[in-house]
Amino acid sequence: MRIDVLTLFPGMFTGPMDESILKRARAMGKLDLRIHNLRDFTHDRHRTVDDRPFGGGPGMVLKPEPIFEAVETLKAEGEEPWVILLSPAGRVFNQEIARTLAQRPRLLFICGSYEGVDERVRLVLANDELSIGDYVLTNGALAAMVIIDAVTRLLPGVLGDEASPLDESFSQGLLEYPQYTRPAEFRGLKVPEILLSGDHAAIAKWRAEQAWRRTAERRPDLWAKWLKDHPDALPTRREGQPGSKLGSNQESGPSRSDSPPPPGFVTEEKE
Repeated sequence: MRIDVLTLFPGMFTGPMDESILKRARAMGKLDLRIHNLRDFTHDRHRTVDDRPFGGGPGMVLKPEPIFEAVETLKAEGEEPWVILLSPAGRVFNQEIARTLAQRPRLLFICGSYEGVDERVRLVLANDELSIGDYVLTNGALAAMVIIDAVTRLLPGVLGDEASPLDESFSQGLLEYPQYTRPAEFRGLKVPEILLSGDHAAIAKWRAEQAWRRTAERRPDLWAKWLKDHPDALPTRREGQPGSKLGSNQESGPSRSDSPPPPGFVTEEKE
């Protein structure tokens, strides 16, 4: 995948884009990342990229001319990119969008700055407009890095284990189940016995139930959506069956011993 980034602050990408998974993806040839300085597409002595907003108001607005020239120049270099304007007004980025973007051969990010971008950029150039949350950043560079990281890790072969992204939070519309590693007991806190049992079917069931519980408790919005999308997914348990008390010490660890089953998980009384 080729990703172009149009920004006023190319130096911000030095470091984060050269570490960990992104470094590996670039070394493997899975990611061709190119950072472009918007000022390189100006033609005046001061390399002007912004101006005062029409109608008055505080701050400065990014001018359309250098952005249009930059996007048109980059488009001419190869395959047509999917152009994404990073803006607080965009739809909120999530894992589903990341999966969709990972299927595209080329992306081009326009990083907003100052008071925003001339509206004609959005109307004419942008295929999509994305935000990473309901808060304000100094500019769109950090948002671009977040999206690039999320998309890159979904490219085939980047993570090594193709199952890894399938088990992570949000990949199935749920938060990920709790993870444990050695030692089996640390400062009096024990790993749930089910994870030490070697019973892979029971472990898979425990993990599914823990993902349900964690999502219901921490992200009721995601849980409500998941229940709507999977109306028949939750089994009905009877009291005394393994997994019926999702919050027991053995099942969910020491911190959730008295929690009830999540909403939508039906528990029947013993007959």
